[in-house]
Amino acid sequence: MSSTKPASDGLDFVVDRANLRRFKFVSAVSPDLGSGEALLRVDTFAFTANNVTYAVAGDMMSYWSFFPAEPGWGRVPVWGFGDVLASDCADITAGERVFGYFPMSTHLVVRPGSVGSSGFVDAQPHRVALPGVYNQYTRVANDQGYAKEHEDQQMLFRPLFMTAFLLDDFITDNDGFGARTVVLSSASSKTAIGLAFLLSRNQRLRGNVIGLTSPTHAAFVEGLSCYDQVVTYEQLASLPRAVPVVFVDMAGNGNIVSALHHHFNEHLKHSCIVGLTHWERREFAAALPGPTPTLFFAPTQLQKRTQEWGAAGLQQRYALAWRDFLEFTKQRIDIVHGRGRAAVEQVYRETLEGRSRPNEGHILSLWE
Repeated sequence: MSSTKPASDGLDFVVDRANLRRFKFVSAVSPDLGSGEALLRVDTFAFTANNVTYAVAGDMMSYWSFFPAEPGWGRVPVWGFGDVLASDCADITAGERVFGYFPMSTHLVVRPGSVGSSGFVDAQPHRVALPGVYNQYTRVANDQGYAKEHEDQQMLFRPLFMTAFLLDDFITDNDGFGARTVVLSSASSKTAIGLAFLLSRNQRLRGNVIGLTSPTHAAFVEGLSCYDQVVTYEQLASLPRAVPVVFVDMAGNGNIVSALHHHFNEHLKHSCIVGLTHWERREFAAALPGPTPTLFFAPTQLQKRTQEWGAAGLQQRYALAWRDFLEFTKQRIDIVHGRGRAAVEQVYRETLEGRSRPNEGHILSLWE
């Protein structure tokens, strides 16, 4: 057990919750640890369109509640790796490396609870009522799925691929809602790629996977070879109408949702909202033909399968899928590293405005 404090104060990246284009870097005083707490140094983290979704849905889904900031401001959650700098928890040792949910900051104070060989949960009072999947931290020394050389891919894809894995399972569990064609918007997004990969290998559904994307991303999406058909948003009307379809919306663009609902009408069997990459155009008409768009909340399906399969059974199934997907991404996504304020600002701006390149995955750190 160690009480050593870091040599310098930390840094937080915070955004205006009412205007995501407004942000600032705030100096954070190195905290004194309370009894049972541990100080983590946030080493590196991934930033993707999924993190923009966290910010857009921050109030609706309580994402701002994980890492409190000054009134009116928020710390965007990210997935990454951290190292234990100091610990007043008998079961956590300084120097350990963990994977989990972090703020865009240099430090995070956690209160390890339910500590086991594989990890712990942050039992800080303000996090207890929040979805447990976001409060878990994995001790990499005992993580069979961890490989140091794959840290970048783990940060970029592992949380998103879990969402894709649960989506694939949710659709299969409902027998495709009577459809064998699945349409994905924002087909170049990391979560959509993961879902398309799984659906293309889904032996139970044996369905047709259609990717909707922008003209600038169409060539990249086609090159992934996990979509049966790639259609730009402008070409949506060219799709056959009289085909039962499940729609998985990663874009959150109200115009696209409305156009697709009106195009397929009663042939649309399920409409699922997952992402909000087109965050400024998310409003759609209150009355849409076909099923009401329903938000997919991954922790709900995770809880269901954990109860039915057991934690070990779930992890075994996920690990097999993850191993295959990891190989798939190696040849298709280029890792781009960035450190310091300028890099974080640039990637945040580009991702927020939809200008990030689909073939790139960004790994960031606030440490220069």
